[in-house]
Amino acid sequence: MRFFQDGSADSWRTQKFSVIDVETTGLDLMNDQVISIGVVKIRDGRFKAEGNFYEEVSPTKSPSAQSIVIHGLRSSDLESAHPMEIVAPKLITFLEGSFLIAHAAWVERAFLEPKLKRHKYRFPKAVIDTAALARYAGIVESNDGHEPSLELLARKLNLPVYSPHHALGDAMTTAAVFLALVARIEKSLRKSENGFVTVQDLLEISRE
Repeated sequence: MRFFQDGSADSWRTQKFSVIDVETTGLDLMNDQVISIGVVKIRDGRFKAEGNFYEEVSPTKSPSAQSIVIHGLRSSDLESAHPMEIVAPKLITFLEGSFLIAHAAWVERAFLEPKLKRHKYRFPKAVIDTAALARYAGIVESNDGHEPSLELLARKLNLPVYSPHHALGDAMTTAAVFLALVARIEKSLRKSENGFVTVQDLLEISRE
């Protein structure tokens, strides 16, 4: 099963996107786990505050003290959360038929790919990454090897920051950042034949 649809050669405005963000117990890929997932849909070049996806996930280990400072989710907050085995199928259904967008997408890939693979979901090899788009558009530089902060990027673009370090809030901020960046890229590229930026353009930028 693969939900990475055809249409990458068409204008990005005609396509469906899912902007995804996760919060975790930490960033140790061997030991830490996802504790919340937020996904915002982009349709017709817009996103809405309603009709999106948010689930907290019950981990088998407690969030680290350092991660709690960031996202505020304690073990007691996750007592009623479902395990990933229950959340994953609902997430896969929600992602169906859309291209994925994330900020510093390696985090979402690293934590979600092995979990979703168990449910026969093939995580796309290429994900549109707003950190890469920001570098391409000249909004930020990352000579120190670190990805640009999502909040810093939003402020540079004069955009609102929705509930920072909350998975759905960060997904909404990423969606707003994506729309602002792709509009700038489209204006600067001015494709000689088409006059529009394709999804494939955005995927190639993200790979770089």
